[in-house]
Amino acid sequence: MAFSLGELAPGVRVNAVAPAVVKTRFAAALFEEREAEVARRYPLGRLGLPADVAAAVAYLVSDEASWVTGQTMTLDGGLTQLSGDALADRLDAAPGADQ
Repeated sequence: MAFSLGELAPGVRVNAVAPAVVKTRFAAALFEEREAEVARRYPLGRLGLPADVAAAVAYLVSDEASWVTGQTMTLDGGLTQLSGDALADRLDAAPGADQ
């Protein structure tokens, strides 16, 4: 069964949270033994924490976000804002990038 946002509003708001690599056991294979290397690829210089995701979700369910619907909140330390040469330079500069 599919609904449009217009059919659900105003009682239901529909949003999504799209995190990049977050330091959890589930994602450990993506960064373990090379966390500093992986973190350098992100403009903020670190991996996400579960608390970062929780804070975003807390905002979306709060009264402060009462006019937010139909959005995807990307939590990636600024990675998706890089493009072209800036992204290539950051990836190339990471240790092990030439392997």
